[in-house]
Amino acid sequence: MRPLLAALTFIAAAGAGAAAGDPKLIRVWPEWLSSDQFQSYHEFRTAKELTGKWIILRSRPAERSGLYFITRIANPGEALSGTSFVLHLISPDATDTKVFSFPAGIPAGQQVFEIGLTGRDWAGSRVYPIAWEVELQAADGRVITRMSSFLWERPGH
Repeated sequence: MRPLLAALTFIAAAGAGAAAGDPKLIRVWPEWLSSDQFQSYHEFRTAKELTGKWIILRSRPAERSGLYFITRIANPGEALSGTSFVLHLISPDATDTKVFSFPAGIPAGQQVFEIGLTGRDWAGSRVYPIAWEVELQAADGRVITRMSSFLWERPGH
């Protein structure tokens, strides 16, 4: 009886963090992307960037090369407006946490966002962050959901 009670308590506690209709980050994957990886035949013909089924957010919109946090989010509820992705990271060249904010509406269903630190906001293709955390914040600053790297969760951080 005691193991069953412990298991039920664990399941209830695990589900208590977010409401059933709140968005949830499914996966965050940091990856360097160069500007030529965004070019397409469509853009060559129309001079408009083809984004496909994903949303691209850049720290410096005029520059494409950079470190991107490819983020999949599931929103079982209605579309949200006034939200922002907030990226916290520690880079190899500094011990202070750098913070970047990217305003974005969150549509209903699943969506992929490419959140990029572009231009001089990132050092180069062979440089990766020491630790990072991506948060989705409501307009009032409340954290709706977050995901972080293993080292971000280290004790004492």
